[in-house]
Formats: sequence, C-alpha cells, structure tokens
Amino acid sequence: MVKPTILKDGTTLKILGSAGLASAWYVVANGLLDGTAVGAVIPVFGAIAIATTVPLILQQRAAKKLIHDRYFSMSQRLDALSEHTCIKIVNADGKIIEVNDKMLELTGYDRDDLLNQPADVMYHEPTPGLIEEIRSTLERGESWEGETGLRAKDGRVVYTQATIMPVYDSSGNVAGSISVRTDVSNTKALIEERHTAQTLYELRDDVWIIDSDTETFNYMNRTAETRFDVTRGDYRGQSLVALHDTDDTTKIIEACRALKASGTSMTRFESNLMGVPVEVSIKFLSGAEFGGRYLILICDISARVEQEKQKSAFISTVSHELRSPLTSIKGAMGLLLSRSAGELPDKALSLLEIAHRNADRLILIINDILDLDKIANGEMEFDRQDTDLAALVREADQATAMLQQRFGMTVEMSGVDAPIPFYTDPNRFIQILTNLLSNAYKFSAPNS
Repeated sequence: MVKPTILKDGTTLKILGSAGLASAWYVVANGLLDGTAVGAVIPVFGAIAIATTVPLILQQRAAKKLIHDRYFSMSQRLDALSEHTCIKIVNADGKIIEVNDKMLELTGYDRDDLLNQPADVMYHEPTPGLIEEIRSTLERGESWEGETGLRAKDGRVVYTQATIMPVYDSSGNVAGSISVRTDVSNTKALIEERHTAQTLYELRDDVWIIDSDTETFNYMNRTAETRFDVTRGDYRGQSLVALHDTDDTTKIIEACRALKASGTSMTRFESNLMGVPVEVSIKFLSGAEFGGRYLILICDISARVEQEKQKSAFISTVSHELRSPLTSIKGAMGLLLSRSAGELPDKALSLLEIAHRNADRLILIINDILDLDKIANGEMEFDRQDTDLAALVREADQATAMLQQRFGMTVEMSGVDAPIPFYTDPNRFIQILTNLLSNAYKFSAPNS
C-alpha cells in the first residue's frame, strides 16, 4: 500500500512502500533476464537492496531538512533576543568573553572595556552575598533571576531584571554562564516617584504647589485638601485667593511674589491660617521645562505656641514670686546698713554690703527675665523722658564697679563733666549700658 510521510512545511510525499518497489524491480528484472543463471539471482538481490536502502535515504533527507529548519528558527530567535535584551557571556574563569551591542549601548562601555574583565566589574555596590548567591546557584546547575544594579561607564546606575543561566561543556560540567537582562531603570524610577508622591500626600503638614505664572494650584496633599475642604477636581486651576480670600492667604501670595521678584529661592515666616498659628516655608522653583512653581509647606505650630505660652506664664509667675521676697530682704538689709537697728561691727557691715549688692543683682536678673517675657509677648513698655546722658553714664559706671574690681578693669570716662540733654527711658538705658559694660569686663584681657 502507499504510505504518506508528512514534512514540517506541510507538504506530503507519497512514497511507495519498500515491498512495492522491490516487487516492481523483481518483475522487470526477471523478465529481461529470463532463462539465465544470473537472471535467477539478480532480481532477488536487487529487490532486497531496494527494500532496505530506499527508506534510509528518504529518512536521511527528511532529517537534514528538519535540522536545517530548526537551526534557522533558533538563529532567528537568538537574533531577536539580542536585539531587545542585553546579553553577557562569562567563561569558567569568571571572565567576560562576549557582550552584545545592546549591553554596550545601555552601559556606555566599549567592547574592549569589558572583554576579559571579571564578571562582577559591572555590578554597582551589590548587596552583601549577591555575587556568591549567583555563583552558587549556577554551580548547582540552576538559573538565577533577580534585579541587579549595573555601573555604567559615566558612573550612573542602571537597574536591570536579569536571568543568568549556566553553560555546560561536552562533559556536562558548568563552563560559564550567559546572562540576559532587561533595563528596568525607568520602571524603578516611576515606582520611587509614586512612593514619594504617596508619602507627600499622607504628610501631616500642608503641601501646596502653585504655578508662579498663573498663581493657581497644581497640587495639594490630603491635609491641605482637608483644610480647604476640596478635592483634586475642585482645586486644580484655582487660585489661593479664590479658595480662601483672607489677609492670611494674601500674605502668603505676597511672600511668593516677593521671592520671584527678588530672585531669592526661599523664605520662612510665622502667620495665622484660618485661625490656626502656622509656620510657612516657601521655595521658589524656577525651571524652563515646567515653568516656575512655588513649593509651600504649612506647618501647624499650635502645640508649640501653646507650650511657649505655658512656659512664659510659668517663668512670669516664678519671677514675680521671687521678686517679692527679695525686695523684702533687700529692704531689711538696707535698714541694717542705715543703722536703724543700731551699730554693727565693721566686719558685719562689710558682709552685709556684699549681700545687699548681690540682692540688687538678683533683682535685676529677675527683672531681665520679666522683660524678656514682655518682649516676646509684645508687651514691653517704655517711660521716655528728658534726662541727663552724662548722669546715666556715671550711674552705669557705679553700678558695675564691683565687676571692674573683680576683673581688674580700668575705666576712663570723657565728656561727662557737663550735662548732656537726652530723651530716653532712663531705667532701660542704664539696663542696656550695664549689660554692655559687664560683657566688656568679662571678655577683655585682665588688667586692661
């Protein structure tokens, strides 16, 4: 019967069976050589030869065609793989013996820069044990997959998703490896940007991004959206004044404009926003690609302001409580010094004078603390009047006489013999002058 052989390309060869061919040969040969001794042998052996060799010849031809087709298909696949991925081949000594053009294009190296170099020369600060992990995986005859950072020729880091497969020699031993890599740097950067955006969105402080040309919002995080009671669709393209027109928001916009006009990049100030004390930080970002932008960070400082108020109130209370008994103590020592209680030994008087002066100093320190509290709260008061500047200078000199002796200072005054009309708060003026003189005595060379 006729036996079909189906080839890979879909064509069909219908070949007569070996028995049919052998029978046909026998009939023809026997007819031509009939009646001879040779005629009895040749047809038989010819039929046997045909029956055995024809199938072998046909099978060899079919096998050669199949191998050719498979090799051609594999070559096409390798070319396509090399066109779209980075390939590196390493020998048994761990040296690079081949890299494709895609790898050179990605990293910026020349082929001569990499050939015969150690395989890990391209890794950028690998995680501890990464090289050993890859090597041990290949030695087990397994492929390694994962993300690796490659150091490009210009120093930048390129992240790739790699598959590294072992290569075997004729004896079945691992003789190197071939790595196939895909550049995932852009994907990694996008993921990091998304994580950054998510972090900004969840911050407890307000984050605003305002276009410097149109002064409209490009971005708000969750805290800012909650403060203005808006969503992304509501605030995009809206101005700050349109969302909340108050003196607070006007102050912020004016600060932004001042940054742009002056060419400076950053400013910071405290203000109130919707009745809440805040610290405002504004960064002006100028750029041709996206245009100018104001990056504004609003930090709620309500807790800090409240703590400062409590601290100020505590200091004020303690200072007042200390000043009252000190005033009484100073008054009692003054009476003793005036001999109201009778005469005192000279040594006792000397000690009493020292105590009286230090009581004065302690009262001045307490007054300074109270003054600082008033300054911080904007409650400092001044009693300006016509006075004599020369008299104030002499009084300040007398007030610091003890420090002059302590530090061995010599003080010279000039131009204070005659009155000098002056309009000021005499107590505050002496306070400032004595502070300046005290610092001068403390930080000057001894006996100067």
